[in-house]
Amino acid sequence: MSKSYDNESIKSLKGAARVRERPGVIFGSNGLDGCEHAFFEILSNSIDEAKEGYGNIIEVTRFLDKSIEVSDMGRGIPVDYNPSEERYNWELVFCELYAGGKYDNNSSKNYEYSLGLNGLGACATQYASEYMNVTVLRDGYRHELFFEKGENIGGLYKYETRFKKTGTTIKWRPDIEVFTDIDIPLEYYQEVLKKQAVVNAGITFKLKDETPDGFEEYEYFYKNGISDYLAERCSKSAFTTIQTISGERTGRDREDKPDYKVLMNFAFCFTNDDSFIEYYHNSSFLEHGGSPDKAVKNAFVYAIDNYARQNNKYNKNESKITFADVQDSLALVSNSFSTHTDYENQTKKAINNKFIADAMTEFLRHNLEVYFIEKKEEAEKIINQLLLNKRSRETAEKTRANLKKKLAKNVDITNRVQKFVDCRTRDISRREVYIVEGDSALGSCKLGRDAEFQAIIPVRGKILNCLKSDLNKIFNSDIIMDLVRVLGCGMEIKNKDFSAFSLDNLRWNKIIICTDADVDGYQIRTLILTMIFKLMPTLIREGKVYIAESPLFEITTKKDTYFAYNEKEKSDIISNLGDAKYTVQRSKGLGENDPDMMWQTTMNPDTRRLIQVMPDDEERTAEMFNLLLGDNLQGRKDYISTNGAKYIEMTDVS
Repeated sequence: MSKSYDNESIKSLKGAARVRERPGVIFGSNGLDGCEHAFFEILSNSIDEAKEGYGNIIEVTRFLDKSIEVSDMGRGIPVDYNPSEERYNWELVFCELYAGGKYDNNSSKNYEYSLGLNGLGACATQYASEYMNVTVLRDGYRHELFFEKGENIGGLYKYETRFKKTGTTIKWRPDIEVFTDIDIPLEYYQEVLKKQAVVNAGITFKLKDETPDGFEEYEYFYKNGISDYLAERCSKSAFTTIQTISGERTGRDREDKPDYKVLMNFAFCFTNDDSFIEYYHNSSFLEHGGSPDKAVKNAFVYAIDNYARQNNKYNKNESKITFADVQDSLALVSNSFSTHTDYENQTKKAINNKFIADAMTEFLRHNLEVYFIEKKEEAEKIINQLLLNKRSRETAEKTRANLKKKLAKNVDITNRVQKFVDCRTRDISRREVYIVEGDSALGSCKLGRDAEFQAIIPVRGKILNCLKSDLNKIFNSDIIMDLVRVLGCGMEIKNKDFSAFSLDNLRWNKIIICTDADVDGYQIRTLILTMIFKLMPTLIREGKVYIAESPLFEITTKKDTYFAYNEKEKSDIISNLGDAKYTVQRSKGLGENDPDMMWQTTMNPDTRRLIQVMPDDEERTAEMFNLLLGDNLQGRKDYISTNGAKYIEMTDVS
């Protein structure tokens, strides 16, 4: 039965429901991101006051019950009766979307460069709160407001006070009925307040974090803003001086639009160890950049390419430099302001103003040209390093292209990988691949497996030690490249130029290493694990890698055969046999086992023993791999001398 769709089907959300039922429209998300953005909306209002010169300290408190308090020393939000609107200002600010005091900032000096523009933040956050308490000190009065789930309780409370202090304090608890998560981590507050201190020179941001033992306090302050921040991050790694440039322009995005002002501040240097780029506009961190990002890319590539051509730095027929080559060594902070801003949306992660992009591009181009002329020695260092970045990138791209050809996914690996035996099912959740030791093991495993879901690939002898080999040796190793092809997921070498790895392309649910239970088998197993650890560690983190235990002993009676995987199990089996006659022999290598035994001990999911390789401590695992298989010979000797006795039983199995 179809539902009716008529004139009564159209409804509108009113009051608090406009935010509480659709928080993602205002805050960009109904999850933790949205909750964090609501906090930033309140913080932004305090920042705007401080930027206008009213108070230089902003305090934020994070409480154990997940409530938040923001307090400033500004003029205090006007909350009394507004004759022109015929309403109280507190109603406009906290109960009316698109109401505020920043709509005419392009034509007045009040909030000339402001974070808040749309009159949404305070009201939307109030609507999305379990409760919100507001205290305003101004005009010789203390004003108090109380809200619960978007509704005001009791109107405006107003008390005369003899103190001349002014400011606004807002305490609220985000509503778990609105957001799926309200537990904003301490790290978020620390990051946001530090960034705001960076781009708002001279303003102190204090953070108090409530713990069961009291409050922990943090403070962020940069007297000279972005230049101090850059010096803090790059003082040891920069190979140029820090350049700080500022300028102001007036223009318009389109001929039929009004003029507006943009104030530009840039601080940058060149470094090999801590390259980064951060964009801020009207104090808001632009995660996605937009106009400033376009300007920086355009201006730096233009100026550096121009310098390289004029000074004959390119080789014959060499391609021009790209921003990727610049970015590898550039540390830059852009801190801009404008009296009119077109944000991508209310979350303010990018701006789209054409005039801002054009003004910044022209400004940066000119100042970079002047910089290269005035500081010739630094210009030479920059161009030499960036050309090195460029040529390294191009070499890496060629290597990666060759690697992709080797790992071509559209080629049947059955034909490309010698002696690989595939299984029938295409269901990834069932597919298993056994990496076995040698051709003889291939034969017994092939006959003993379930061909529906178990595949086999043999490795011939001890494979390359990937921890001690460079990329060229790894790429030229047939055994390793065959294994990489069979796995199908590519490699995640710790170099941003090699990003071919994708877990989605993995062809197997389980990767099972199956070697003999002897010294050679253990070494081959370790080298295979080392290869996976270096080239595709995500497979270990995701629990895709297993070791198949092979029995050490066969205990045979007239009726039955028992398998023991260690000395204790052997003793227990013999003890349980009592007076029955038996024989004990060292278990054969995998290649000598008959198919039935292989199925029973190593391949049958109901009876086999698999050890899942799951590092509890990834850093400790890396240390052990490097110690046992890396270049630290003396460290390895010391470790074996101290711990070797623990592993004697593994080889002393006569």
